[in-house]
Amino acid sequence: MSLTASQQPLEKKWDSARAAGMGEAEKLLYRSNLLGSDKRITNYGGGNTSAKVMEKDPLTGDTVEVLWVKGSGGDVGSIKMDGFATLYMDKLNALRGIYRGVEYEDEMVGYLPHCTFNLNPRAASIDTPLHAYVPRKHVDHMHPDAIIAIAAARDSRALTQEVFGDDIGWLPWKRPGFELGLWLSNFCEENPNTKGVVLESHGLFTWDDDAEACYALTLEIIQKAMDWFAERTAGKSAFGGAKHESLGAEQRREVAGRLMPAIRGMVSDQQHMVGHFTDSDAVLEFVNAKDMTRLAALGTSCPDHFLRTKIRPLVVDFDPANPDLDATLGGLTGSVAEYREGYKAYYERCKHNDSPAIRDPNAVVYLVPGVGMITFAKDKATARISGEFYVNAINVMRGADAVSEYQGLPEQEAFDIEYWLLEEAKLQRMPKPKTMAGRVALITGGAGGIGSATAERYLREGACVMLADIDAEAIGETEKNLAGRYSSDVVRTVVMDVTDEAAVSAAFARTSVEFGGVDLLVSNAGIASSAPIEDTSLDLWNKNMDILSTGYFLVSREAFRVMKVQDMGGSIVFVASKNGLAASPNASAYCTAKASEIHLARCLALEGAPHGIRVNVVNPDAVLRGSKIWSGDWLKERAATYGKDKQGLEAHYRERSMLKRSVLPEDIAEAAYFLASDLSAKSTGNILNVDAGNVQAFTR
Repeated sequence: MSLTASQQPLEKKWDSARAAGMGEAEKLLYRSNLLGSDKRITNYGGGNTSAKVMEKDPLTGDTVEVLWVKGSGGDVGSIKMDGFATLYMDKLNALRGIYRGVEYEDEMVGYLPHCTFNLNPRAASIDTPLHAYVPRKHVDHMHPDAIIAIAAARDSRALTQEVFGDDIGWLPWKRPGFELGLWLSNFCEENPNTKGVVLESHGLFTWDDDAEACYALTLEIIQKAMDWFAERTAGKSAFGGAKHESLGAEQRREVAGRLMPAIRGMVSDQQHMVGHFTDSDAVLEFVNAKDMTRLAALGTSCPDHFLRTKIRPLVVDFDPANPDLDATLGGLTGSVAEYREGYKAYYERCKHNDSPAIRDPNAVVYLVPGVGMITFAKDKATARISGEFYVNAINVMRGADAVSEYQGLPEQEAFDIEYWLLEEAKLQRMPKPKTMAGRVALITGGAGGIGSATAERYLREGACVMLADIDAEAIGETEKNLAGRYSSDVVRTVVMDVTDEAAVSAAFARTSVEFGGVDLLVSNAGIASSAPIEDTSLDLWNKNMDILSTGYFLVSREAFRVMKVQDMGGSIVFVASKNGLAASPNASAYCTAKASEIHLARCLALEGAPHGIRVNVVNPDAVLRGSKIWSGDWLKERAATYGKDKQGLEAHYRERSMLKRSVLPEDIAEAAYFLASDLSAKSTGNILNVDAGNVQAFTR
């Protein structure tokens, strides 16, 4: 029987030959990246590493001891050299002399910039004193689920002793900061032979005077905890055993696709939220368990967990044995409102005179029995990572409750972390959201020049994009290109024929599962044909109407359905054509279908306005570069119509325009951005010509 990824032993990846030529700071980077490469060792963005390195002082030329430590906000798995803060150790030690006590420990953060070595702009994190005051050259602070399961157990101190003996010590819960740094210092002085310490409800510290030995020790201690849990829990049912059975994979996604737009609309009152769905084995085991409701109500323990997930999730009222999705949807409004009120009461109970104002009171995590977990956040990456953090919390609850009794962090302690003034200051330093942050766009014809250019324009402004196209190979290449530049979090693709009603519905359902819903539709799928009327077959006529008229109707209808469920408004952009306003010879089928698009947009603008759904049209002309419609007979046919060869057609179109300029896919994308963004928030039913000027296409 093969082991799952979570059961495989931790792999020691340190390459001594590779590390031989590295300096101590470079070894720190190497160690950090290795540790962060396995999420069983630490979660994304969680934990930190450090090394005390002898450096030449740029002012005095003297050799001084410098602390290299992961800077604020970084991730050890992906950190680069510029992600480390560097501080003079003698100045960090001098801070002990001006420390006024635990009531004033936050003010010590303001002194850290005065300790900066070599004008390093990387901000030092709140954990800096914890690393500085451990009297070892190398220190790792990790958040492995197996260790936090011990740290979050009711009798965590006894369990730490049972698992590790005298090798690893234990300290009670204390919020990270200067005081905890002094606690660690005192612990090391009183226990000089220990190799590390478990921090209650928090994580693991390990240390050594050699970089490789420190790395090996960290893996050894974590593996020891993993092995201990495997032995202690063998044959036991997790979370009290199963209460529900999971729906089939397809049914799970179907339910999630119905729930997510509804939830998204309820939780996006302050900003557009993006969703993520997870139905991994670990998640399904938890949401189906007898003890799920009890454990979920206890909240998470590790600060990294609840900062990403809020202190507790919302459990959706759904019975997979007797699924009544309409009833579940009907009850969501009350459940979401109840959660908000509970969060507001938590804030009122715990707030201090100087606490920051209450933040978004909506849940981040939604647990659905038989289905999985849904998370919502300000962007896709954060929603995904929040889900990963709650999986960490699930693993912790599984372990702690199996060997002892799981306990969440006390409510006041949780609040003091969540609304910590230092955490608030970090939030205030975050860059201003981009203009399409939190928006989700579905773009048909996404593999073509205009579709892909529009996708790139939206991605550049912070949107998530679902690219739909009938050409599977081309859409795959487009996804690879865009995901490589904007991250795989924000780009998805679906093979879709806009004339296939079921395929269109499935594409929107998939978009809802991947991102939570749809805000923007760019209807851009198209073909082009050219033939005199007497040579226009019924099949050719119908093909133009099916794709350019019926196809636009089908995707718009589905967009309206999703947007109305969300009740957040929305924007639909039709990419029509100059030919919809100005007739062209030998193109009756194409021109008529394009005219149909334009009038459909006007009708939809009327229907959408009461719901905040705007519908506008971009009319391109002669976009040759990157356009798929020019790769077939259309180019040859249009060249013949105007008595030109293929090479001369672009020049012909350019010269016939009033501005004598070529129209590019990026030009259409800019118009599609304007009409979809808040820049045109008061525009609907409009037509924007992007044709370099054509008097016949002037709207009247």
